[in-house]
Amino acid sequence: MEVEENKLEKDVLMLRQIMFKVMYNAGGGHLASSLSIAEILAVLYEKYINVNPSKPDWEERDRFILSKGHASIALYSILAQKGFLDKKLLLKTCQKGNSLGGHPDMLKLPGVDASTGSLGHGFPFGVGIAFGGKLSKKDFKVYILMGDGECQEGSIWEAAIFANQHKLDNIVAIVDYNKLQAIDFIDNVGSLSPLDEKWRSFGWGTRVIEGHDIQQISDALSSVPFVKGKPSVIIANTTKGKGISYMENVPIWHYRMPDENEVKIALKELCLERDDLKYI
Repeated sequence: MEVEENKLEKDVLMLRQIMFKVMYNAGGGHLASSLSIAEILAVLYEKYINVNPSKPDWEERDRFILSKGHASIALYSILAQKGFLDKKLLLKTCQKGNSLGGHPDMLKLPGVDASTGSLGHGFPFGVGIAFGGKLSKKDFKVYILMGDGECQEGSIWEAAIFANQHKLDNIVAIVDYNKLQAIDFIDNVGSLSPLDEKWRSFGWGTRVIEGHDIQQISDALSSVPFVKGKPSVIIANTTKGKGISYMENVPIWHYRMPDENEVKIALKELCLERDDLKYI
């Protein structure tokens, strides 16, 4: 188990390194929102989600939906690590002629199961896929990663009601609970507390974890469904901008680009050299 955890920790660091390179070469992007989900994606794709890069449209595959589509840098990076994308494409993200845009497009990229970006849409889309899977008597799971600010959307709760009503225990929702939305703290905009009790009241099996703890993430994912016959939600307490000190819990880094001095700090904290920015 210790060997496995050490490997996953290395995978997480590499994932954060790739994210920074993508953002730097793209000249923009929601890096802080991507950094907060690195551990979740690393554990999910290494141990749990059943997909095959050589058959991205395999009907029996598990589905993954990044409902917080602005964190596309994170999705592109993990898909490249797992062989869905040519890593060289990452350095041209958001450039003319490249299929890797500011939000993921399922019509252009293998491994992307939903085109997302407008918050509140990816989650109900995933609920629909899970419902279809049940009707077709398929065994796949639908993993949906959403933002916490996104949980202010009414469409989230409408879909949550539907999923419980139809006993969709093939759904695993993960809330990236970093307490920030766009450029302010959630409690200053529309508080969600207590978020776990809200989900329980909608009939979901609920677990609260530390979203940067590899073991807690793994334990939660291995325990779904938390309640037989009910959909499951993991509320992952995370830090927006995790891994780059000056970005952590600072609202302005939702989209801001680092200056030259800040790039140097990030390189040091991510164990990168300047020349590393040219390659993935």
